[in-house]
Amino acid sequence: MTTGAADVLAIEGGTPVRTKGWMPWPIFDEAEEQAVVEVVRSGKWWSVEGGKVREFEEAFARFQDAQFAVCVTNGTAALEVALRAAHIGCGDEVIVPPYTFIATATAVLSVGATPVFVDVEDESLNIDPTKIEEAITPRTRAIIPVHIGGCPADMDGVLEVAHKHNLLVIEDAAQAHAAEWKGAKVGAIGDMGCFSFQASKNLNSGEGGAVLTNNPHWADQVWSVHNVGRVRGGRWYEHHVLGANFRMTEFQAAILLCQLRRLPEQTEQRTCNAQKLSEMLSKIPGIRPPRPDPRVTRHAYHLYVFRYNKEAFGGRPREEFLKALSAEGIPCSPGYVPLYKERVFLNRPISNDLCQLSRMKDYSSLHCPVCERACAEEAVWLYQNMLLGTEEDMADIATAIAKVQKAFAG
Repeated sequence: MTTGAADVLAIEGGTPVRTKGWMPWPIFDEAEEQAVVEVVRSGKWWSVEGGKVREFEEAFARFQDAQFAVCVTNGTAALEVALRAAHIGCGDEVIVPPYTFIATATAVLSVGATPVFVDVEDESLNIDPTKIEEAITPRTRAIIPVHIGGCPADMDGVLEVAHKHNLLVIEDAAQAHAAEWKGAKVGAIGDMGCFSFQASKNLNSGEGGAVLTNNPHWADQVWSVHNVGRVRGGRWYEHHVLGANFRMTEFQAAILLCQLRRLPEQTEQRTCNAQKLSEMLSKIPGIRPPRPDPRVTRHAYHLYVFRYNKEAFGGRPREEFLKALSAEGIPCSPGYVPLYKERVFLNRPISNDLCQLSRMKDYSSLHCPVCERACAEEAVWLYQNMLLGTEEDMADIATAIAKVQKAFAG
């Protein structure tokens, strides 16, 4: 069999499928520039005096089908503020998935509570509601389902368990702007929901975050914690709870108001391109494109996560596939490692602080097989800005993967 020049992998000296770049991120124009200039000239750069943060809070809450929003410094802070608002702390346990950004679990540690890891579903890589109940103890106070990559978790299953055991549900929606579960946008389906506006996110101001809720009690508690323990309508030097300055600046809110106007069209474009890409990838042996639950009525596609089966690639491990695909001009990533394998969870503290000791379980023998298989062997990430390209861009991705598969399979 003769191998043509076009079949030689780029990593072996062949010509890459793609040599041009991808859609730059962030996307902006003079609207963002003018918005920032307006804040500069106003002289009101903080939310206490300005109006941009309040304007964005109202707009974002409305966009996400929530009644209340409180903007904070970043998504990690949003999680910590929500936990503090619920008075979760020393001696409490919070159930989290292991397939997520580290902040989902370290926010729990930051308030003195203990993260308890529950394995994820094979398809969505979100927390598996059928495994939550066995992890509940008398110390359990809350569940944090993560809408990983912008794919909503099974909120029906999570809420059923939470209601049965009187647990709070704090959604980690950091990657899920505009995502919908059964027609309702995520973030206020549970008791509270936490978002990130960090630079890579689909709604971006470099840094920033927000906590959403439909409950006025939680809205007031979150507001108090994020504003140094003050209370709405109270005196400036009147502090009721332990809080900190987690306030967003007017500059971030001004940018977010512009970015929010772009989000619906961008979300539709990501969805359309993801569907086209999935159709193409479904024809390639050893590749399993994402197959969202039918109850997911909108996947935000912050990440496009497909699965790699090395058996269809000549037994070659995923790491070799990733290197070959990257060489073909397709940026890709293996994604997370199981959080309980991160050093921060393996290095138990040496301390006389009983709270510090109690919050750190011995995770060394923990085994979440679905998460570990995805992390070590199967999951491959593509990034949200790639889905803002053209159908030809999606074809380049599929062509490159097919080229690697043909070469590896021999």
